Amino acid sequence: MLFGLALFNAQAQIAPPPDYDQKLKSVTVTATRSGTSLDEIPLNTTVLTKEALEVAPDQTIDQILKNVPGVILNDTPYYQKDPTGQSINVRGLGNARTLVLIDGVPANDAFYGTVQWNLVPMSSIDSVEFIRGGVSSLWGNYGMGGVINIKTKTPVNSQQEVSASYGAFGTGNVAASKDLIASENLQLRFSADYFNTDGYQNIATISPASPTSIKNGQGDAASHNSNVRMQGYFKATQDTNGFFRLGYHTMSDLSSGYSFATNIMQETDLAGGTTTRLDDKSKVDVNFFYMNTGFNKQNGSTTTTRSNNIPANTPYINANYKDPYNTVGASAQYTQETVGLIDQYVVGVDARNIAGSNQTNNLLSNGVSSAVNYAQGQQTFYGLMGQLKSKAESFPLETTLAARIDQWNSQTPTNYNAGSNGANPVYQNVPSQSKTQFSPTLGLLYKMNQDWDLRSAAYQAFHAPGMNNTLRSYGSGNGYSFANPNLTPETMTGYEVGTDYRWKGGFAQLTAFNNYIQNAVASYSLSTSSATDKALAQQLCGASTVWTGQNSQYGACASAQSLSYYTNKQNLLSQGIEFQFHHDISSQWATDMNYAFTSTKLTMSATSDPTNKQVGGVPQNIAGGGLTYYPVPQASLTATVRYVGSSWLNTSNTLPVAAYTVVGLRANYEVTKNATVYASAVNLFNRQYITFGTGSNNSSYIVGMPQAISVGARIIF
Repeated sequence: MLFGLALFNAQAQIAPPPDYDQKLKSVTVTATRSGTSLDEIPLNTTVLTKEALEVAPDQTIDQILKNVPGVILNDTPYYQKDPTGQSINVRGLGNARTLVLIDGVPANDAFYGTVQWNLVPMSSIDSVEFIRGGVSSLWGNYGMGGVINIKTKTPVNSQQEVSASYGAFGTGNVAASKDLIASENLQLRFSADYFNTDGYQNIATISPASPTSIKNGQGDAASHNSNVRMQGYFKATQDTNGFFRLGYHTMSDLSSGYSFATNIMQETDLAGGTTTRLDDKSKVDVNFFYMNTGFNKQNGSTTTTRSNNIPANTPYINANYKDPYNTVGASAQYTQETVGLIDQYVVGVDARNIAGSNQTNNLLSNGVSSAVNYAQGQQTFYGLMGQLKSKAESFPLETTLAARIDQWNSQTPTNYNAGSNGANPVYQNVPSQSKTQFSPTLGLLYKMNQDWDLRSAAYQAFHAPGMNNTLRSYGSGNGYSFANPNLTPETMTGYEVGTDYRWKGGFAQLTAFNNYIQNAVASYSLSTSSATDKALAQQLCGASTVWTGQNSQYGACASAQSLSYYTNKQNLLSQGIEFQFHHDISSQWATDMNYAFTSTKLTMSATSDPTNKQVGGVPQNIAGGGLTYYPVPQASLTATVRYVGSSWLNTSNTLPVAAYTVVGLRANYEVTKNATVYASAVNLFNRQYITFGTGSNNSSYIVGMPQAISVGARIIF
């Protein structure tokens, strides 16, 4: 619950070091839904200030967040990943189980549950709030791992801001914004940015990856994206303030490495809301949001043998997908400050609807359609939440009790697998499903003295399967993965205990957690040694012959050597500790340290996946540190080090990933009060390494970010 990475600007550092106890009291965390002071939150919480973001060597928000204890993100920037894989993993609970907000509005992709980090370029971010632990009692779905609220810049006078950067691999970014104070009752902010990179080849060939991992026709993972946004803040009446936001976003990338196989995503979003002060102690908040997405995706592959007069090693598109989807939601909340046993209570209600479809067209090397899959459906969420806060008068104990009831409904009216060109479709009769979930949280914060507190929390959380899990079947190379429209939500119970100690120049924080997910949604690989798995393969593929894992031409699984399927047939246990430390050594030196230990294992599995082994893509040990030097008031120099311990690509623990360490460097110089230049180096010593992730074979290994040096400038006028 501390002021994470809380480095301050150069001029502030020359002054006496800040009093952290006072600083914490001045920070209000809006992601709590009740506007709680940072030093009163019973869950482990970190706030990244604007100054902390500006001294980080990493140049994208996902790569900055990876250095925060509890976040498990590898060392590949979002723009080098497939859009369907740009997520965030907190405490080893898995991707798409953490809620991400932009100014309090949900930002998780409606279909995939992932996070499209391109929506929030660094030029638009003011600060980031990160609450770990189950927050489903506040936010409902996606609240298992916690909540990240990215707060963007708001209008300041009638100023303009321009920033630009350029660096290795042709990576550049240009951003501009205009603040307009139309009147005392209306402020506007217009902003636009464009990002482009030639990319680097992130498919690994170094040990233990296969030397032939890079196929003929593959190249660097180039990408580009753009954003145009308008934000408005208005005063409707003396007691009512409001906001609105309208944006259009595009992203195009070649994450498969084939220059002819593109991914194109186009999004339009709209959000707004009002806060009405009823009196000095009560208020009502009303919000709504809408996002419409069109996603067209292509997968590339390379032929392995000569067939149909197509030479071996010929690159081709093996699948294309069309995913149109949208989400719309609204919420209302009443907050009342009271006097007596209860200090504050909050009551809220919200609703959300997600609707979309997926069409997969699998192609042979000669361009002929081998199979078609189609599914459409919708999910609706209704939630009612309440929260009470109390401070004991006789002893320094603060209690937070929250509870929420969620109603989840899923409908899949159309779902079929078909053969060549969609012939002979096999329709599945998928019954509508629903589940009601109760999610309580109890948090306790005991202040030992002004500088030291103890905290604990116990919670229950839920997460519904993503529409990609229920609707999107897809093929890639020789593998094929099937959606499961009968998936149901998962339930997590957990607790954490922690302590915070602060002194005038810094803080130390330690947290231990235990989280247990029942009916966890996971994709597992079917095994040819299991009679049950072989029978399931025949059912899914519509095959008349027994699946043997060899190349074959049958049903909907042409040339499928490996098959996978989503299930609820496993339970997941994640345990660990998180440590964070900051100290202002003097007015010119500051240091940071962080460490996280995460043990994540399946405790029950009705599939062929083993239990009691570290799951793939979760390193047990991640540590980091930083040292910042301020030689003069206008300049800063920050060096960082990141260590990632050994891990596994797969839950069977047969594909190892070696430990690695990388170093970063960032220098800032304030030319004038309104003009700043910087230079940044990621992986300063150009360490060649394989970064952690998940996969099923040697070709799944990917390399981490090579040395990337960039320079940039920002001007405000």
